[in-house]
Amino acid sequence: MERVNMKKGRKIVVAVDESEESMHALSWCLSNLVSRSSNSTLILLYVKPSPIIYSQFDAKGFLFSGDVIAAMERYSSALVNSVMERAEAVLKNFSNHVNVEKVVRAGEAKDVICNTVETLEADTLVMGSHGYGLLKRVLLGSVSHHCAKYAKCPVVIVKHSPNN
Repeated sequence: MERVNMKKGRKIVVAVDESEESMHALSWCLSNLVSRSSNSTLILLYVKPSPIIYSQFDAKGFLFSGDVIAAMERYSSALVNSVMERAEAVLKNFSNHVNVEKVVRAGEAKDVICNTVETLEADTLVMGSHGYGLLKRVLLGSVSHHCAKYAKCPVVIVKHSPNN
């Protein structure tokens, strides 16, 4: 595979989540897209689900506890921290210095990723592929397929087989 020469000042967005596939995509990006002489900025993008709009009552008329809502918020924050810590561990294994920014947004992943790439004027989007079969893709949708079709920059989808 040929290495891509990046011009100085490029913005590379890497979509990260809880999956091994996203960490593999980050590692691949560091090995193949970030050169020693580049002044590229690597933007780690994590998309958390939209916050649930809570009313005082749920669908069955039970009152939501403030403690339950606070616990869900703490869990969401802990998940973001966990993903970013895993990404930092991948970055530590990379010997070159790279400028890193962390961006956390909320919403539907496929839309947020495409909008963020456009807003940040990214030069490249890198993301992992979960490798879902036809049925799961139909039921769950494919974020990588959507981004490949609608993102306003080149998209690199990194496949990860369990044997790697």
